[in-house]
Amino acid sequence: MERHTYQTGIIGNCAFLAHINKNTNIDWLCWPRFDSTFIFGGLLDKTKGGEFSILPEGEYTSYQYYLENTNILITEITLQSGGSYRITDFAPRFHEHQRYYKPLMLIRRIEALEGSPRIKVKCEPVSEYGSIKLDVNRGSNHIQFLGGEENIRLTTNIPISYVFEEHAFVLNECKYLVLTYGEPLEAPLTSTAERFLRETTQYWRTWIKHSSIAPFYQPFVIRSALALKIHQYEDTGAIIAASTTSLPESPGSGRNWDYRYCWLRDTYYVIAALNHIGHFEEMERYFSYVTDISFSEDFRYQPLYGITGTKTLTEKVLTDLDGYLGNQPVRIGNQAYEHIQNDIYGQVLVSVLPLYTDHRFIFSERKDSARWIDYLLNKIERTIDEKDAGIWEFRNIANIHCYSNLFQWAGASAAEKMARTIENKALTNKAIALKGRAAGHIESCYDPVRKVYTNSADSPNLDASTLQLIMMNYLDPTSERARDHLAALEKELKASNGLFYRYLYKDDFGKPKTTFLICAFWYVEALAAVGRIDDAIKEFENLLQFSNHLLLFSEDVDENDGSQWGNFPQAYSHVGLMNAAYRIAMKLDRPIFL
Repeated sequence: MERHTYQTGIIGNCAFLAHINKNTNIDWLCWPRFDSTFIFGGLLDKTKGGEFSILPEGEYTSYQYYLENTNILITEITLQSGGSYRITDFAPRFHEHQRYYKPLMLIRRIEALEGSPRIKVKCEPVSEYGSIKLDVNRGSNHIQFLGGEENIRLTTNIPISYVFEEHAFVLNECKYLVLTYGEPLEAPLTSTAERFLRETTQYWRTWIKHSSIAPFYQPFVIRSALALKIHQYEDTGAIIAASTTSLPESPGSGRNWDYRYCWLRDTYYVIAALNHIGHFEEMERYFSYVTDISFSEDFRYQPLYGITGTKTLTEKVLTDLDGYLGNQPVRIGNQAYEHIQNDIYGQVLVSVLPLYTDHRFIFSERKDSARWIDYLLNKIERTIDEKDAGIWEFRNIANIHCYSNLFQWAGASAAEKMARTIENKALTNKAIALKGRAAGHIESCYDPVRKVYTNSADSPNLDASTLQLIMMNYLDPTSERARDHLAALEKELKASNGLFYRYLYKDDFGKPKTTFLICAFWYVEALAAVGRIDDAIKEFENLLQFSNHLLLFSEDVDENDGSQWGNFPQAYSHVGLMNAAYRIAMKLDRPIFL
């Protein structure tokens, strides 16, 4: 069976993300925000999704790669009949006027490499998830697309008639296509595009140079860091799980979700990854987003929010779209915003701990610390004995989940440290008491016969999320209990090639058919934590084969053939890789270069 991988790379500038297929098409682009309607949505419907391609006449082969240490994507097309050309796709991002310039602008640079290839440009954006075809207006050096929320303009030095009529022409000089949303390009085309390319290249390479990346499989960590960076919506600081919606967890599963939102339950892992590579600006921006949400909620946090903190994310099925490879339903919105998920209060507390323990942050200037810590501890206190949907957001199952109580324990532990830092004895005592209550619930999940913590109280089922008992130091990683717990999870949930299932019991949609990639990276971390460093390196190396051609990872992987499934690329899979690589690197006394 042929392995399924996603044939796209991503570009972005922290205002938008676009997917470029190896066949040159822009397969996915949402404007003006990550969670807006797609302008190009060929990922979900080849007909209604519009098209933006630069194709040759006749058969061809394609080779795609990133300009090293950047989010600039290059696609090289070689014609079977002879000749080749290169497309450089990027979203401008650089410093200008003491701020970041990140326009809603996609630039495509086309240059001949060999011979005189004949190419044809097709640009057909849509609106309202393909239900609206835009009106096309022809200008002297541009084409306007009207009928959406804002005007979309394509500015080019290709003869407009050729683009307008989708007429093939000989590529005998460098050509540019600049697609803009709202504000058009009002500047010289060629010199502006070339300057933006130079400035954007310099920005990304400087960003990587200023990253602290250990010498352990650096190319993979660098690509993961670059991918994570452009999943941050800089305007508010939110980091989305993925830029796509409704890519199925497995074919025909119905597990097709909209991931263009920010999950608080992943806060700790994201903050840890950013901390490991030394990017404090992104950490503080994300923390500001979380803080804004914290003080806007009276009692309970939602598991996820929109990128501007929007609470109501009503789930809707778009019945007129084919879906990815025919997989329906296509969903926008996510009903999980209604779920009860009680680990998130601890997630937030653990995430902000570095702001009070890392002296690169000026924690003495945080005047509202006591009120904020007390506010979150109160949330833990109110929910610590509740059943919830758990980390995997079961739609019709509620339990006292081990993972939820672990993060309540870890959150109370973090609050204790913060309270000691600000010398608040009452908060210190409150945190200690809550730690004890959370630990009691965690211990109710322990099975002494099998020497393992189950997913919830009074349940025999095992769950990969309990690997975090080791990484969060609830279990001493050097203890026999930690080693026994890891061995039991390994025996039941580990698949071939180091892949790992979340769980293997039935949920609302039946039994999961694919492994969950971040769980495999958690497994690697746990191996390193308990001292099985050679096993950790071996399993980490096994997992690297499950990227696509650009070192980008999906959410889910099929154990049987290694196929990629789920929304793509999955920011948290890349976070998992970054954290696993960091933990191994910290254990090694020797560098490992690729």
